[in-house]
Amino acid sequence: MAAGISRDIEAVRGAIKHRWTTSPVEGQINRLKTLKRQMYGRAGYALLRSRVLMAA
Repeated sequence: MAAGISRDIEAVRGAIKHRWTTSPVEGQINRLKTLKRQMYGRAGYALLRSRVLMAA
């Protein structure tokens, strides 16, 4: 782990310096991908679209 941190020291410094993260966006993407996986092979785009809009 220490070798990985020293290899990516700029990212570590940036995370300490700046208070914002992309966690909310990553959470939304993860939720949409999970929904897409659940809907694989079902009725099609219209059903997927309605499920995504209902989940939002």
